[in-house]
Amino acid sequence: MPTITVNDDRQTFPDPITVADLLTRLGKDARKLAVEVNRAVVPRTEHAARRLADGDAVEIVTLVGGGSGPPADAPLKVGPFTFQSRLFTGTGKYTAYDLMGQCMAASGCEVTTVAVRRERLIDKDGRSILDFLDLKKLTILPNTAGCFSADDAIRHARLARELLTNLENPGARWVKLECLADKRTLLPDPIDTLKATEQLVKDGFTVLVYTSDDPVLAKRLKEAGAASVMPAGSPIGSGQGVLNPNNIRICLEYLKENDPDYPVIVDAGVGTASDVSAAMELGCDGVLLNTAIASARDPLRMAWAMRYATDAGRLAYLAGRIPKRLYANASSPTEGMIAGSGPK
Repeated sequence: MPTITVNDDRQTFPDPITVADLLTRLGKDARKLAVEVNRAVVPRTEHAARRLADGDAVEIVTLVGGGSGPPADAPLKVGPFTFQSRLFTGTGKYTAYDLMGQCMAASGCEVTTVAVRRERLIDKDGRSILDFLDLKKLTILPNTAGCFSADDAIRHARLARELLTNLENPGARWVKLECLADKRTLLPDPIDTLKATEQLVKDGFTVLVYTSDDPVLAKRLKEAGAASVMPAGSPIGSGQGVLNPNNIRICLEYLKENDPDYPVIVDAGVGTASDVSAAMELGCDGVLLNTAIASARDPLRMAWAMRYATDAGRLAYLAGRIPKRLYANASSPTEGMIAGSGPK
């Protein structure tokens, strides 16, 4: 009875025994294996003829890998609203309403912002932007863009509620609040932003607030009743991406303390798909963008890119990145190495 070493495990088998017999006794499928006897590969076609003798060393190898499906993810919830897509888009700067509609569909968004101003609702041909938005699929997020005081922002929000109530769109219940400080930077005025938030919350609005990446102001806005705080990645339309990820991290820490499901959405400044992924990988719950798609060389392709980037960044955040290391760390398992291999 020959004693044969199989993958470094010495075993005794009846004589005679072939490679095919060995695999059968071990319950192995020859189609999924490669076999080596005494460091010489034995092709599958020769398994039945190749007899094993006492002292032979047999290596049986297969392919190994890993991976499983992504973990289940809860939908995005903002106040009373629930969405599957975590990408919010805007409607400005498109060369044509038709293209805007195509990009909305490609992005997979369920929410799009519309500014409550005549020049954004009606074009030079007298067409309404609302005619090019699928109001059965999209929730309109009215935006107080261009407002430079709390009073103006509150006025625009109330007009938007009336308009969307008439259209029977659920967006009548909420508003994206912007109170800008100046036209050059388009940065928010922190005092008027906080003032407008407090009043709109009293008015019964679900308020999503555009703000800077100041963690203290973000915390104050949440305390004032904001349903979502939306820190800027960088100035509106600048395409610079997330300039201060550390501040965004602190905002997330402050806003989600004892409230992990509180939605934090990066608003403004992203320029391309990697910026979106970076924001999502920080742990943000969503991204709102407009210029990055509308002003791209090919807006439709960019809309698809932003859709995939949002999903990829979210999955990467949920998965948890590996730690950064100074030296290499082998990705293939070292257990089960073929005998004799290794550095010299």
